[in-house]
Amino acid sequence: MDEDTSIINSKTRNEKIKNFLIDNKKTLISSITILIAIIISFYSYQIYLDKKRVQISNKYNSAIIDYQDTNKSITASKLKDIINNKDSTYSPLALYFIIDNNLIDNKNEINSLFDILIDQTPVEIEIKNLIIYKKALFNADQINEIELLNILNPLINSKSVWKSHALYLVAEFFYSNGERQKSKDFFEKIVSLENSNSDIITSAKRRLNRDLSE
Repeated sequence: MDEDTSIINSKTRNEKIKNFLIDNKKTLISSITILIAIIISFYSYQIYLDKKRVQISNKYNSAIIDYQDTNKSITASKLKDIINNKDSTYSPLALYFIIDNNLIDNKNEINSLFDILIDQTPVEIEIKNLIIYKKALFNADQINEIELLNILNPLINSKSVWKSHALYLVAEFFYSNGERQKSKDFFEKIVSLENSNSDIITSAKRRLNRDLSE
């Protein structure tokens, strides 16, 4: 009797499953089709990104290999194109090469390229912080206190590994402009900062003991 009941229940379940599949055939097919389309789109996009990355890598390598003093403008144009592609690796490298080799004289243009990296390029947070620090370093001898702090405040008000570097740059900025108390305040912030860069701490203590001990 129990065996017969089990067989009946099994047949009932199978019938229900069969009816469900029949009743929802279109919905199930549509769902599977959508899922397959999503998977294909994802992998197609990844292939596209990989190909694009290879292309940008080749462009960057070609630009720096072909670079000579006689083709600065051509190299700068190629590297600006890479920056505008907003690649997380090669866009920053392209700007660093432009700056290190003085390929562009217009500082406003350089700052615009910095802003593309900072505001539009999907780089990791500490890479972004490094770019912010480099922008401040690039501008430090041509801007005033407010402008420098506006650039560096995202680092100064964070727990970034570049925070001590930012504080040191501001401290040296004040020192070079004869504002000894402000300079001292920032050097002391470095010394008291947890997880501050050891070399930066050593330099800050040296400056405090040697030049700001009064």
